[in-house]
Amino acid sequence: MSTGTLCSTAYDDVPYTRGGTVDRTEVGVLVQSAVDGDAAAWKALVEGLSPLVWSVVRAHRLSDADGHEVYQTVWFRFAQHLGRLREPDKAGSWLASTARHECLKVLRGLTRLTLTDDPRVLDRASDERTPEQSLIDSEEAAAQAERVRRLWQEFEGLGDRCRQLLRVLMASPPPSYQEVSAALGIAVGSIGPLRQRCLRRLRARMDARGTV
Repeated sequence: MSTGTLCSTAYDDVPYTRGGTVDRTEVGVLVQSAVDGDAAAWKALVEGLSPLVWSVVRAHRLSDADGHEVYQTVWFRFAQHLGRLREPDKAGSWLASTARHECLKVLRGLTRLTLTDDPRVLDRASDERTPEQSLIDSEEAAAQAERVRRLWQEFEGLGDRCRQLLRVLMASPPPSYQEVSAALGIAVGSIGPLRQRCLRRLRARMDARGTV
């Protein structure tokens, strides 16, 4: 059973919406269909729940290679346990918990931190724009990139707990609080208040620096 095709770029560039969505109420039915050999059901599970797996991987800040390895391992283990899930409708929580476990295992195995600089060069498609329009577009893109850079700069200034929580909550479709709890080991009742505190801190940092 295939776990899907990995994107060729770094996992941090994979959109949270990659692969579409799956209605959480349908997960149990899809799991059972996949157990019965329905390839379309398996594909729907992988495409719909992959954003949740990636959000957990991002939250643990693994390298590109380690992130892809964890992603593949999680889906491999899911395939192995597919027919033994006691609560098929909670497959998302199972995946989130397994992804967290695999991420922590990788982090424990690291003996040193290697920093890499991997700039990506995007091919510019030819178009019919005038030089003036090209300049305007370039300036607008640069301004937007600067706003995004400042936002993420303030985001990185938050504590680890806030960064991990907000990264997981960025997944689309939004994970349930049970899935977030399984992914990060945070009590369900603490997720909402913690989220609000983290967002207030981020807003305060942005206001203090004049970031808009």
